Amino acid sequence: MGPLSGVKVVELAGIGPGPFCCMLLADMGAEVIRVDRTANVGKDADTAKWNLLTRGRRNIAVDLKTPEGVETVLKLIEQADAVIEGFRPGVTERLGLGPDVCMKRNAKLVYGRMTGWGQDGPIAGAAGHDINYISLSGALHAIGERNGPPTPPLNLVGDFGGGALYMAVGVLAAVIEARGSGKGQVVDCSMVEGSASLMTAMYGALAAGSWIEERGKNRLDKGAHYYNVYETKDGKHVSIGSIEPQFYKLLLQLTGLEGEPLPPQSDREKWPEMTERFAAIFKTKTRDEWCAIMENTDICFAPILSMSEAMQHPQNVERGSFVTVDGIPQPGPAPRFSRTKSEVQRPPAKAGEHTDEALAAWGFSKDEIAKLRSAGAVA
Repeated sequence: MGPLSGVKVVELAGIGPGPFCCMLLADMGAEVIRVDRTANVGKDADTAKWNLLTRGRRNIAVDLKTPEGVETVLKLIEQADAVIEGFRPGVTERLGLGPDVCMKRNAKLVYGRMTGWGQDGPIAGAAGHDINYISLSGALHAIGERNGPPTPPLNLVGDFGGGALYMAVGVLAAVIEARGSGKGQVVDCSMVEGSASLMTAMYGALAAGSWIEERGKNRLDKGAHYYNVYETKDGKHVSIGSIEPQFYKLLLQLTGLEGEPLPPQSDREKWPEMTERFAAIFKTKTRDEWCAIMENTDICFAPILSMSEAMQHPQNVERGSFVTVDGIPQPGPAPRFSRTKSEVQRPPAKAGEHTDEALAAWGFSKDEIAKLRSAGAVA
């Protein structure tokens, strides 16, 4: 199952981007074991099933404050292709699970480190969240309404885009390299750097002098009338992305503006005026009426759907883009593979739900597991 079948990953439990990265790897077939804290056992009994980022892997509870607990994790790491952690710099070293210790036990180990600021630098040890990391990369400054403040794009750009996805790519690249060289390495994933990397095209436009560092004045930030969102008669919204001239021509046809004396599409000075004209036009019909006119055309059009609506759209239904696991509808694995198909291996697990089962699967004997339980090292 999945293209990563046979890849083994130890996840030191955290929140946000680390779990999402491990979810992606598990969806693609990797065997991921999530090492949770013994203190969490029982606390998530009623809530774990909603924590979809932890789907697809078994969960064991280990007390990393005990020597036996640390040794348990090191024995798992001896068998792993990769370990992924998302603590502040220096935390795993203090636990006795830093890269040097782990790589002595497993020379091929890829050690993935997920942080906001990176492993070094003047603020590397400070706390932060997605909103702070994308502030430092220039991404947040570029997002928001004209003459308004920056608008946080949920935590998609820092945590999940600049963090989890870059960590997944980095870890997999390092695993491939290690299989040839026999040597592991550390993957230092900074969400500042990842979110800056997502902005590469915009930094190129800035260098070329074609990006204006004011929100709502560029083609992709709602500055352009032809790449924008519009409210419809029923208070809903649609999105338009008619960048290419032939698509823009079709947009003019289907909005009734074809043949009128209009400014050139690229005339920035006229963008606000044209936006107002389009806004008035789109308010004359409901969202469904505009869908009947524009959907499945080359205008580059789509209705703006809520999450509940997205699960019901015919395109998503036809492709099975959303799946139901343990009674909970959720996005299915992505991307798709023609031969080694991905799937959700299991629903989210409670802390320690698979301690005995997972340790046994990774080679621990019944006696060893019993001794660990007696010592309070696992739960």
